[in-house]
Amino acid sequence: MKLLTKYNRVNVITTVIVMLITGIIYYQAISWILTNQKDRDLTVEEQEINEYANLNHRLPQIFQSNDQQITFTEAKPGSVVRRFINTMYFEKWGNNSHKRYKHKHNAGGEYEPGRGLITSVTVGNKYYKVLIVESKVETQDLIRIIFTITIGVILFLLLVLLITNRLILNRLWQPFYNIMKELRLFNITDAKEIPKLDTSIDEFNELNNAVVTMTAKAKHDYKDLKTFTENASHELLTPIAVINSKLDTLIQTENFSERQSKLLNDLYSAVSRLSRLNQSLLLLVKIENKLLQDQQQMNLRTLVEELIAQFEEIFLDKELKLTYTLEDKEIYANRYLVEILLSNLISNAIRHNYNGGEIVINLNAESLIIQNTGEDVPLPDKIFTRFHKSSGSEGSGLGLTISRQICENFGFSLKYEFKARYHIFTISFI
Repeated sequence: MKLLTKYNRVNVITTVIVMLITGIIYYQAISWILTNQKDRDLTVEEQEINEYANLNHRLPQIFQSNDQQITFTEAKPGSVVRRFINTMYFEKWGNNSHKRYKHKHNAGGEYEPGRGLITSVTVGNKYYKVLIVESKVETQDLIRIIFTITIGVILFLLLVLLITNRLILNRLWQPFYNIMKELRLFNITDAKEIPKLDTSIDEFNELNNAVVTMTAKAKHDYKDLKTFTENASHELLTPIAVINSKLDTLIQTENFSERQSKLLNDLYSAVSRLSRLNQSLLLLVKIENKLLQDQQQMNLRTLVEELIAQFEEIFLDKELKLTYTLEDKEIYANRYLVEILLSNLISNAIRHNYNGGEIVINLNAESLIIQNTGEDVPLPDKIFTRFHKSSGSEGSGLGLTISRQICENFGFSLKYEFKARYHIFTISFI
């Protein structure tokens, strides 16, 4: 999950929860305020009733009202406890237009939510229970309107927040995406440097500076290592040539015992391996430095057929069954490097095969596939790593590294997979 998506999700969830809690608190506060206002209105009505009874020594005359009802009931002295209650208000048909709270109705009207005050009044020697009820329809309508407006404002703010986060945060994070794009395109062998970004955000400036410094150091270290490898390989050429020359002379001029001959053969074999290793290192340096730029148009089918002919005796010697299907494929590349690439892959298919095994070569417009039988276990993931080789291999461990580097130089890709007892190397031209 992207950081921006996670931030937006957390931000939206937090905002919704806070707004819901705030909305509930706001609703309760508005309800309490309006209910308190009703209670004050009922208290005023109570005071008017008491003042009228004290002044006139009789109960006030009851008039029919659209939003208030008063009833007097004789009671025992002191039996009434003054309190506010939520009750029902009976609304007669035609008094007003409120018809939404139909808890109970008859032919003359309907019941609606109301707020009541139970109190008492004494007139002469008589004690009366007084019930004052006012309709809460207008109050609830007002609460509903306020709450609807509040929810609308909250949803609008939430929408604005989402749009703002998406637009502004995407813009704010653009320098980070630019740095990531440069890192994906970074190649240690290229001369191109990662550019410095022009941004006002300190954290991204620090990140960009760290990336520029790191890549520059990596290029410098790689250049030093490459120079060292190239110089070391060149310096080894002369001693290896001298040793080979001396060994050739020694073998031709002296009569040796069987033990001495074996030692000389082992020495000669070791020097030959050292010479091949040195040549591989020099070739790898030339490929990485792009020093072999003599490219030409060629038909890959012709090259594969020539190499098959060169390896024909080896196929026969190991009794390998060779099957190939070749189509014409024109490529623009260095012939010398392509021959090394094909030779490495075919020789690997032979070397790591068993007597009586199979080799299958398929060439078409999209890929060249070389597959061979061998050990019934897949090769490790490090086969393209420099100097990686199996314990029984006599190679330098650079063959597949050189092959992949050649493919990358020409825009090809080299991949390995193990499927149905076949080790498969695929060169994709697309």
